[in-house]
This record gives sequence, C-alpha cells and structure tokens, in this order.
Amino acid sequence: MMTTQKKKVFLFFLILSIGFIAGTLIAQFKDNSEKNNTKMDKTVPLYWVAPMDANYKRNKPGLSPMGMDLVPVYDNAIVESNAGPGVVKISPIVINNLGVRTVPVILKPLVQTLNVFGTVKYNENRLVHIHPRVEGWIETLHVSASGDPIKKGDPLYELYSPELVNAQQEFISEQNSNQGNLSAASEIRLRALNISKEFIKKLKYTKKIHQTITFYAPQNGVIDHLNIREGFFVKPDTTLMSVGNLDKVWIEAEIFEKQVRYVKLNQTVTFTMDYFPAKEWTGKIDYIYPELNVENRTLRIRIELENSNYLLQPNMYGNININVGNDQPRLQVPNHTVIRTENKNRVVVALDNGEFKSIEVKTGIVGHTYTEIITGLSEHEQVVEKGVFLLDSESSKESDFKRMSHPLELPSATVNGLIKRIDLKNRKLFIAREEIEKWNRDKADILFSVDKHISLKSLKLGEHINFTFVIKNGDFIIKKINNHPIKKDH
Repeated sequence: MMTTQKKKVFLFFLILSIGFIAGTLIAQFKDNSEKNNTKMDKTVPLYWVAPMDANYKRNKPGLSPMGMDLVPVYDNAIVESNAGPGVVKISPIVINNLGVRTVPVILKPLVQTLNVFGTVKYNENRLVHIHPRVEGWIETLHVSASGDPIKKGDPLYELYSPELVNAQQEFISEQNSNQGNLSAASEIRLRALNISKEFIKKLKYTKKIHQTITFYAPQNGVIDHLNIREGFFVKPDTTLMSVGNLDKVWIEAEIFEKQVRYVKLNQTVTFTMDYFPAKEWTGKIDYIYPELNVENRTLRIRIELENSNYLLQPNMYGNININVGNDQPRLQVPNHTVIRTENKNRVVVALDNGEFKSIEVKTGIVGHTYTEIITGLSEHEQVVEKGVFLLDSESSKESDFKRMSHPLELPSATVNGLIKRIDLKNRKLFIAREEIEKWNRDKADILFSVDKHISLKSLKLGEHINFTFVIKNGDFIIKKINNHPIKKDH
C-alpha cells in the first residue's frame, strides 16, 4: 500500500510531466501555424492598383476613378530582369492572375473612319428669298410663322401699293386706246412688278382696278425667316420671308486641321441621328470650303442628302462617319495597346520567358480600332493589350524611355463636345462628348465640373466646344475651353 506522502509526490511529478508535454505540443502547433500563415501570406495581394494608373493604390478591392476593377499586386509578382534596363519579369501564375493578354503586330490595310458632328441646313440652291418690287403696306398675311409648310401657288401676302394701282390704270388705259405697242409695254411693266399672268389676264377681261394684289409661293417648301406682320410698310430692299425646299438638304460639319488630308470630294459618308436611331442616310462630300477657321483650326465640309420624307429639318444635328480607308498595307496594333502622352507614344512588348518592356513608338494614322506604327515595332511582335498600364509603370522605373509627364500628373484629354445643360450655380456642364481615342473610350454624356477661372457666361445650350479636362478623385474637371477665352467671372 502506497503511503499518503508517496501519493502526493507521485501526483506532483505526474502533473509536471503533463504540463511539459502540453507546452511542447502547443509550441509545435504554434510554430507550424505561423509557418502555414507565412506560406499563405504569399498568395495574399499586397495592395490593389488601378489598371490605367499604377499610382492609384488601395488596400482592398474596388473601382478606379475610371470605373474599372482594381488589379491585385502580389509579393515579388514583378521583379527587375537581368535582360537590361526597363525589362521586368513576371511569373506565369501571376501573369494568369493579372489577366495579362497579348496580341501580335499585324500588317494589313488600315481602315479609318472620321466621326464628326453635322448640322442640317437648307440647300441654299433651293432657298428663295421673297422681296416686294415696289413700296407698300402689307394688308393681309396668309402665313403665320416660320416653319409653316407651303405649296407652290399658295397665297403668301396681299400688298397695297400706289405704284401697283397706277400700273393697273396705265394698263387699262392702253387697252382702251387700242394701241398694241403701248398695251404690250404696260403688260411687260406689270410682269416686271411680279404680277402673275392670271391676274393680268383677269385685269384685261374685267378692266377693274384692285387696291391690293396677292402674291404667291414660287415653290414647295417651308416658310423661313418670316420678318413681316400685317400693316408693315415694306420696300424693295425688305426681305419679307424665305421659302426653303426640303427635298434635298445640306449637312455641314467641321473637321480638325490635322484631319484635312484624309478628306476628299465625293467621299462616301453616313449620317445618323439620335432622333431616328434605326435610320441611316448615305451621301457624298460635295463641297470643301476653301478657308480654315482661325479660331478653332477647323475646316467646313458639306454633304447633300436626299430628304423626300422630310425627316431632316434645318438645325437638327447628328453624327457623320467618313470612310477614309487606305488599301496600302500598314503595320498596326489595337488602339488601346498604345499609351499616349503629350510628346511620345509607347507600347509594352512581351519578350521571352515572361519578360516585358515598355518601348517608344512613332504612330501614324489612327483608325477606328487600329493605330498605324511607323517605327519601333515589326510584324508578329507581341504587344500587351490587357494589364498594359501596370506593366508600363513598372518598366518605366528603369527604362531608357522615361515618361514625359510627371508621375503624379492627373489623367487629361482634349475632346469635342455638345453642351446639353448648363448649371451656373454649381458650375457644372452636361456635355455629350466625342470618343477619346487614347483611352479607347466611346462617346458618352458626362457631367463635368468647370474650373473656377473659366467664365460660363458666353456658353450656350446646343453649342459645340473643344475642351480639355482632367480626372481628379473620380471627378471630371474642365481646365480649358479652347473655343472661348479664359476669363474670370465678374
């Protein structure tokens, strides 16, 4: 039998042994856990960056100021290669995680389309201005407003003129005298005063003088620039109104100076409008104006379109697509693979073994989807089309082709647009802007803030402007309106 003292000693050593064993197991478990955590941390992103701006970093997933998904960056994902300055190497796993994708440089004819705004105008060859041939008063007006449809022969207005009364009296007197030469001369005078043949025939038959004479529409069309009302005193130099024919209309557009060399007479164009999204008109450039606009450096062109259904009305606007394609084969890459800066353009070239490098290229014609490469690349080389901005940022840290702009420079673009709404109180402009080629951005309606040094007083709804804007903290800020002088608000 074990004594009480021996039992106490045995229990003490038993508890001490259990504690030692438990401590050892806990220590081993903790060490293994830390090792496992360290191993797993290598698969956890260090941070997330914007695909188009590697300086925009966040510690969690989200959206960039451009509305694009942020890209994860892992530990040792991108390292400098020994192949030369500016060359970076990425592991295949990370390439897959980043979604890096490349496309080949191709050699083929480059199809280019110019997209510009166009405005519907009257065909001035079919626009008739109405003037009186004598002084007088408008007794009755048969049309009420500009835009009224009219048919050839419809009454326009009735005029009282002492000169017309005297001409009628002279005509009747010569008729009664039976002197043929004088009668013919008086009839010619009436016709010179724009008196209709029907009225002269009636006057010859009834020999009754009319105090007012009705004048009629010379052609089908619509009334434009109605400048008179009943009771107006008018003279031969008074433009009473105009009658515009809408069977054929003109579309006028402005193209930038650098695009002039691509535009020629008889080029085929298509015209579309938001009013009729399913409708498309086809025509040709029938006139290129000979003078450049010195203020915005643009040149006007004119297209004549058939308008038998009268859907096109003067002062409507729409989009003109001009096909200026060239059959000559050209080296080219997709537009979105080219990183455009103020003075230089770059692409990221995929080398062997997961290596990439940002290089300078000289670009030529910019088509709808492809850009011509004049120097810097050769056919079949691979350029990055997805993940290009992140790789370019890493490559440019060591590359001999440094960025021309400061790393912290805000993204900016210069573009044309149409003012659709003006908010003077909050200094906002709602603008339908054109596409931005260097960002591969389609046309869009955007709410812009306006920098405080720009005056908004001279801007008008429906006005076309050329402006420069920056993106800051997700906001689109207009820094310069090139069509207007920059003034301070008073």
